[in-house]
Amino acid sequence: MKIRNSALAGIALAATAALGLTACGGGTPAGNGSSASGGPASGEITVYNAQHESLTQEWVDAFTAETGIKVTLRQGDDTEMSNQIIQEGQASPADVFLTENSPAMTQVENAGLFADVNKDTLDQVPAEFSPSTGKWTGIAARSTVLVYNKTKLTEDQLPKSMLDLAKPEWKGRWAASPTGADFQAIVSALLELKGDSATEDWLKAMKDNSKAYKGNSTAMKAVNAGEVDAALIYHYYYYGDQAKTGENSNNVTPYYFKNQDPGAFLSVSGGGVLRSSKNAAAAQAFLKFITGKKGQEVLKNGTSFEYAIGSDVPANDKLVPIKDLQAPKVDAAKLNSQKVSDLMTQAGLL
Repeated sequence: MKIRNSALAGIALAATAALGLTACGGGTPAGNGSSASGGPASGEITVYNAQHESLTQEWVDAFTAETGIKVTLRQGDDTEMSNQIIQEGQASPADVFLTENSPAMTQVENAGLFADVNKDTLDQVPAEFSPSTGKWTGIAARSTVLVYNKTKLTEDQLPKSMLDLAKPEWKGRWAASPTGADFQAIVSALLELKGDSATEDWLKAMKDNSKAYKGNSTAMKAVNAGEVDAALIYHYYYYGDQAKTGENSNNVTPYYFKNQDPGAFLSVSGGGVLRSSKNAAAAQAFLKFITGKKGQEVLKNGTSFEYAIGSDVPANDKLVPIKDLQAPKVDAAKLNSQKVSDLMTQAGLL
């Protein structure tokens, strides 16, 4: 995703306007989304957004309509945005950082750049969908799936585990998008669950066995066209295409590994407030809103097909319920994007 040049002027305006607010100087949270004077949060904030732009825009529109707080979005991908925040440090104009996957959140957290998330926001999200540290919170989730061409394979011919894709019989038959943050998050979970040696072995076999595509949608399209039998992606690419024309997915169906397999990994999208925020009250209020009932209903009723995880809002009716995914337990705070990048580079995948 490319940074939106049109947002640059808005970012500068937001930073300037925020300096005039009396609330939350120096990035200190002001409890429950209120200003230091006890009034409601107000003013403007800048969000560095690595989530889907359309989804975040829905959140922003609803939040601004309810609070009057203006939100400027600056768009990029997970790693691009996290690296930029780290480079900017305490001078960052960002108030909030949103991601598609959690390794980028951990990268910013490890740099010491997040404020604590207000407790009433953390309480809206079950503990398994947030890091143990409380420095950021889950805002949505996406399940790992193997989409396969149902005209070529039946379910009983599929691998029982994601690790089985390393076997010789899968050589040249499956695809992925190894350069994407989505896939690297899946590898991060594999590393945390199975350790260095198993991850190194699997990545080496992947180099030999898989075909690389640029983007999950492209990989799924290749499966649909019969170029490969299967692809390891996230679930919502399939459901999103089905909700449109289905032209890239009509020959495809998703397979869920379940059984706490690494291939059943449920990746958490994250949201955090920067310590350097000049309007931390409004930033905390935004995070509380998107993890609250109204924000999570945007996920349930919208077209992103990501999982709602907060405020007891159920998933979109078309999706497999989270409880039925049988996902492995992974502490999002322990996902290591730098080590994964190093291992994938050593395996020749990056």
